[in-house]
Amino acid sequence: MRIVLLGAPGSGKGTQSKLLVEKYKIPQISTGDLLRAAVAAGTELGRRAKAAMDAGQLVTDDIVLGMIQDRLSRPDAKNGFILDGFPRNNPQAQALDSLLARIGQPLQLALLVDVNTEILIKRLTGRRTCVQCGQMYNVYFQASRVAGRCDKCGGELQQRSDDNEQTIRKRLDVYEHQTAPLITYYRSQNKLRTVPGEGDVEEIFKKVVGIIEDHIHPLSSLRPALAPTAPAKPKIPAKPPMPAGAGADRLSPKSAVVQKPAGEREAAVAASVKVAPQKTAAKKKAAPKKGAVKKAVNKKAAPKKGASPKASAKKATAKKAVSKKAAPKKGAVKKAVNKKAAPKKKGGAGLR
Repeated sequence: MRIVLLGAPGSGKGTQSKLLVEKYKIPQISTGDLLRAAVAAGTELGRRAKAAMDAGQLVTDDIVLGMIQDRLSRPDAKNGFILDGFPRNNPQAQALDSLLARIGQPLQLALLVDVNTEILIKRLTGRRTCVQCGQMYNVYFQASRVAGRCDKCGGELQQRSDDNEQTIRKRLDVYEHQTAPLITYYRSQNKLRTVPGEGDVEEIFKKVVGIIEDHIHPLSSLRPALAPTAPAKPKIPAKPPMPAGAGADRLSPKSAVVQKPAGEREAAVAASVKVAPQKTAAKKKAAPKKGAVKKAVNKKAAPKKGASPKASAKKATAKKAVSKKAAPKKGAVKKAVNKKAAPKKKGGAGLR
């Protein structure tokens, strides 16, 4: 997320900037803070800026842009930044666009916090700051419980020397003549969005977040860059096994088997696969095919096909011979009996 905050002095853009830093974890870059830090560190840019200020001159744009570029090169600005207090006019905006294009980090949004002039004057003239902890109050909108004392630490509250109405009106005139044209500049790029800066701070922040989400959310800069990955397939939760005996009175024998635990069902299926072929084989051995017995008997009784007539005649002759031996000729038995019973004729007369 790369945005610049616009607004007159006292519009509250600094407060909104801090809230954005907390939410999106990106740095707020204030040119005033950069200048003070560079001068304190004694960097080359800091020494050049100090020389200009000591001479009563304005710090040149190239010095400020050099500080911004150096700040954006740090790791915490990789996923975005919030510029506050720069640019202040169109030439600075054009120079900033050139710099950001060169380093591959162009602005995505210019957010204007719009507040009525009379409210701005009350906000600025009514500001009070704790000299010990820095907590800010406003005698018109957010006064401390004890006048002139901080609610947090009890420190003394002071008013900035330039927070008087005459000075503030001059500052607002400068803003109108120099900074207000930036609204037209960023509107022409379709980057300008406006949020009303009056009312509760949290309500204003919700509106600010809504604008950012609508304008920048589809862009990848709101999140850390990640390698594209294939979407994970949704996991189908396994049904918990039914407790033993639960709902048995409502299940048929067939459905009761289905309710067995997975391990038992797999074992039962495996056993049925192994046993089934053995049963079938046993049945094949025990139960001969229909008509097999009758066919076997007939096969023994009937002579083989193609047997020679000579072999058949020999079998018939053998059978006839057996029958001939077993069955005596007609009258043979009667003749034999009569032969035994009748006495011999020789010698019969001599016995008398």
